[in-house]
Amino acid sequence: MISVIVPVRNGMPWLKEQLRALTAQECCTSWEIVVADNDSTDESRSEVQEWMKRCSLVRLVDASHVRGPGATRNVGAGEAWGDVLAFCDADDVVQPGWLAAHLVALAEADISAGVFDPWSLNRRVAGPGQAYVPPPALGLFGFLPAAGSGNLAMRRHAFDALGGFDEDLMTGEDFDLSWRAQVAGYHLVTNDDAVIARRDQQGFGAVFRRYVDYGRCGPVLYRRFRSDGLQRQLRLAGKTWLWLVLSTPLLVQPRFRDRWARLAGWRAGCLLESMRSHVLFL
Repeated sequence: MISVIVPVRNGMPWLKEQLRALTAQECCTSWEIVVADNDSTDESRSEVQEWMKRCSLVRLVDASHVRGPGATRNVGAGEAWGDVLAFCDADDVVQPGWLAAHLVALAEADISAGVFDPWSLNRRVAGPGQAYVPPPALGLFGFLPAAGSGNLAMRRHAFDALGGFDEDLMTGEDFDLSWRAQVAGYHLVTNDDAVIARRDQQGFGAVFRRYVDYGRCGPVLYRRFRSDGLQRQLRLAGKTWLWLVLSTPLLVQPRFRDRWARLAGWRAGCLLESMRSHVLFL
């Protein structure tokens, strides 16, 4: 059996679109959709309850007693019945064939890392030759590949053996789980057929703040995995900081701001956490 885990905290109105896409998936084996609600104050719970009346695949579990996305996913996994666990986010949209593609990949692997479509939900048009975006991998750390927590599937025995997501991490928990799994000998594959349309933050300030949060995981992960081969990329960091300074005048161009905000936020988050934890990872 496959259990799809969907963590949610105030997921409306996007949760409705994701549940519609999930219930339309076709799979050759039994499966379920487990929505783990992390103390939503909007109509997320009632929306799931309405879906439960119409579709026997959908279940709602209470995750209001925990804090953070990793802990919420762990609650969902703990209540799930499947021997395969698939994870997606409430504000994204799984594409046709997503679940079946993960199941095919797990015939020969322990973790399947899906890919993302960053265009269709964000009023962007893919350029010539632009394919789907892979999960976080060598681009950020130059280390082991990693599955994004919003699009991964994993065999239950591996998930349980590793203790699930680290609940102390508010960001970077997907890198941590992926790397712990591979260090322990589990096999991870990138799955180009398991596609999810990703809904990004909108607005310069929102994007910058979100990536500051992402960047804070850098020094934490470096401290955890440097003995396994994770290295600081100080030259790349220096080049990025220089580029950010020199390219500041280009912020007058609306299309440029999003990229600048992501890179600046990530590096700022790394710097802030480096100062706080006394670990140099810029």
